[in-house]
Amino acid sequence: MELTVLVDNHTLIDRYFLGEPGLSLFIQEDGRRILLDVGYSEIFILNAQKMGLDLRHLDYVVLSHGHLDHTWGLVPLIRLFTEAAIEGVPHHRPIIVGHPEVFQTKRLDSLPEIGSMLDQSKLARHFPLQLSRTPVALSDRLLFLGEIERRFDFEAAEPLGEIVQGDDHQPDLLLDDSALAYKSPHGLVIIVGCAHAGICNTVDYARQVCGEDRVVDIIGGLHLLDPTAERLEKTTAYLAKLGLQGLHACHCTDLRSKIALAQAAPLREVGVGLQLTYPSIS
Repeated sequence: MELTVLVDNHTLIDRYFLGEPGLSLFIQEDGRRILLDVGYSEIFILNAQKMGLDLRHLDYVVLSHGHLDHTWGLVPLIRLFTEAAIEGVPHHRPIIVGHPEVFQTKRLDSLPEIGSMLDQSKLARHFPLQLSRTPVALSDRLLFLGEIERRFDFEAAEPLGEIVQGDDHQPDLLLDDSALAYKSPHGLVIIVGCAHAGICNTVDYARQVCGEDRVVDIIGGLHLLDPTAERLEKTTAYLAKLGLQGLHACHCTDLRSKIALAQAAPLREVGVGLQLTYPSIS
């Protein structure tokens, strides 16, 4: 599997790409071309073009959850495919994969919408959808986890805004949050968007679903933004026990958390332009 960071809060030094508070990862695995998330704007397309990557030939676009910094790039993605169709440029429309609640309207404080700009019916006019609470195989080795079980009390989710359905407002516990797991010969690679379900919950569930206890790498946002002392301590203790070969914490992981994580695992630099390769055979 090959993974390229198209969008992150940071770019790598001396790499002239665009960054934003968002995430988009391009994955090539077993002949399949996959996006995890599409960031906040069109920069995932612009960065991909600079890297020589043609996003008009994708097999899947996986949405880790419905927040704006992971889904608002769907509008420029639609424009990319619409213009390709108008101009007769070869293209292949990907399947959109996510949790069934990923397109809910989400509101936070005075912000009227922090969820997807597009509802399910509108997006379905442009791409086929595969929405599932249960795991979905994207290849023999790459798995969309579906709804993640929440097992650890210290990662018990506090609501982040609310879900709005007509006049009904409910606390948003981010049940739509999911992730990918890649089954390498040496252990799992866990690929997350924001890990709102909790990174320990996510890793634990992936180990169960994949029938593999070994974890070699984690990449993505860990949603450790001013975490409580208890949560940070127990998270670092859990990750330390995994014996990771790498920890690519980015996007929504603050500096204090990265400093603590660096004591528990080999923390690696992440930014737009980073390319990682994981073996498919021993």
